[in-house]
Amino acid sequence: MKPDNASPSKLFSQPIRYEIPPYQRRYVWEQEPQWEPLWEDVLSTAEDYLEGRSVPHFMGTVVLDHRSGENSVTQARPCTVVDGQQRLTTIQLLLDAVQEAVEQRGFSDAAGRLSRLVLNEELFWGNDPDRRFKIWPTAYDQDAFRHAMENELPSESHKNSSIVQAHDFFKDQVGMWLDTSPEEQRQKRVKALEEAVSGLLEFVVIEVQGDEDANVIFETLNARGTPLLQSDLIRNLVVHKADIGNDEEAALRLWNFGDWWQEEVGRGFQARPRIDIFLNNWLTVRTSAEVKAYGEFPAFGNYVDREEPSIEHIAHDIAQLAVVYESMEVPGKRNPDYETFLRRRTVIQVGTLTPVLLWLFTSGAPNHQIAKSVKALESFLVRRMICGLQARSYGQLFIGLLQLLQATDPAQCGNATIDYLKGQGQDSNASLWPKDPLIADSFARLPLYRMLNRGRLRLVLEGIEDEIRSGWAETRAIPERITIEHVLPQGWRENRDSWPLPLSESFSPEEVELATGRRNSLIHSIGNLTLARPELNSSMSNESWQNKRAKLDEYSVLSLNKELLAHVSAKGSWNETAIAARARRLCQAAIKVWPHADGIQ
Repeated sequence: MKPDNASPSKLFSQPIRYEIPPYQRRYVWEQEPQWEPLWEDVLSTAEDYLEGRSVPHFMGTVVLDHRSGENSVTQARPCTVVDGQQRLTTIQLLLDAVQEAVEQRGFSDAAGRLSRLVLNEELFWGNDPDRRFKIWPTAYDQDAFRHAMENELPSESHKNSSIVQAHDFFKDQVGMWLDTSPEEQRQKRVKALEEAVSGLLEFVVIEVQGDEDANVIFETLNARGTPLLQSDLIRNLVVHKADIGNDEEAALRLWNFGDWWQEEVGRGFQARPRIDIFLNNWLTVRTSAEVKAYGEFPAFGNYVDREEPSIEHIAHDIAQLAVVYESMEVPGKRNPDYETFLRRRTVIQVGTLTPVLLWLFTSGAPNHQIAKSVKALESFLVRRMICGLQARSYGQLFIGLLQLLQATDPAQCGNATIDYLKGQGQDSNASLWPKDPLIADSFARLPLYRMLNRGRLRLVLEGIEDEIRSGWAETRAIPERITIEHVLPQGWRENRDSWPLPLSESFSPEEVELATGRRNSLIHSIGNLTLARPELNSSMSNESWQNKRAKLDEYSVLSLNKELLAHVSAKGSWNETAIAARARRLCQAAIKVWPHADGIQ
């Protein structure tokens, strides 16, 4: 096998036909585990480019067999994808989504260049129009793939296909990122995004050579391949330096991590065994410096060489922090005082915060100071999430906080955390702790239903529910099986008589279009969202406000819904004015749940 590095531009610029063989599974990647982390990586790469840094982003390995068919001057070169079909298919969907989004916004030059990475020119189709596509999935996905990749073909009939859903997700994300920038900055964003998706994503490409059997290689990669982990290398070094030899009982006393630690966690390309992730965090705490993923073994070797404690002492320290780490990750083992925070932190998925928490929970600091730190950190993260601010600066931000805390009296750790976060973002939004006016603007204007994944959005709504629920309520628990409901339905046009626009018959078509645009801009804002059990949610669907109100009144016990009903009577209407008013009320509750620096006692 011959390995090489390749960007999407290198993989797709020539007439090529990457074919997924029938023994491969259909496309199965999903939004939260794979598409969202990929988009976050693309966005981070594009924003680095905007700031003058061209930093390639590793996308994993693909194995290709170029020997799968005869070359022809009239057809795109055939190539079998031995391994990595999910990655290649996703990148094609991403490239096409970017192409379509920028074309719709008038950036024809960028759209033309991107088009050459997703479609072969007609002279290379031969007699098969499907050969216009650079990649061709298994039979199960082919029709959905056509409709996703062709701008002119409607995709509604394939809305349940992961292929179409992935394309729609990326197109929506690209559109929101471009549309939220000032018009004079949009051209630069298009350029940065094009550079990111075509040139700065990087694959390791392995080509099958000579008489190698592609099927055997596929089986080896997917069944028998067991790469040595960073934790394996570190364990071997510990055992070696402790001079235990083949004494298995002594090795287990020094290094004993069971099945839970071997489970892979994380999303998409970042999925790794839990023990490797923990060791990365332990090293970060002990070295006060960022440790790159897959760089744990050399970092550990350097730490051991320069520190005075014996290897036995270091192994004992690892075991002690492992207990704390497990208590942060496993719901049944969490400290009740921090259960809500740790659960929310898991939903937000900010792994770079973990070293700070490991230090806090092992520092011996007073509980009230740890609580102040935790409150400030949660407010910082949630407020930034609500405002759509990116997380790419968090690595260095939390390393800086860790270094500060390690140099601070633990009895002042809460005050130090608040002061540190309050002082961030004075010159840019990179690490800004948003104040109340920004939260109010986000609640009023941003389509949070589309910006946040369901877990994060539910976190915000549940936090508000906790805040407005009376202390006299029978229970503080929110049902687990609960979903997000649009009060004014997404499909309001399908029941236009029940959801009329606030217009009279004398309004012009242009005024109707403006009113429709305003309504659509508010549908996904938080003022129009609530929580309901899935059965109640589906029963209401596109029904009128009067019917929805009656069902919420009869069946829902949530304070979010009681508050909603209290402000709009049965004879009233749920419209743009009501949505805006509710957004303001929910904002007041949210800033109490997640106060800024001066509100944390």
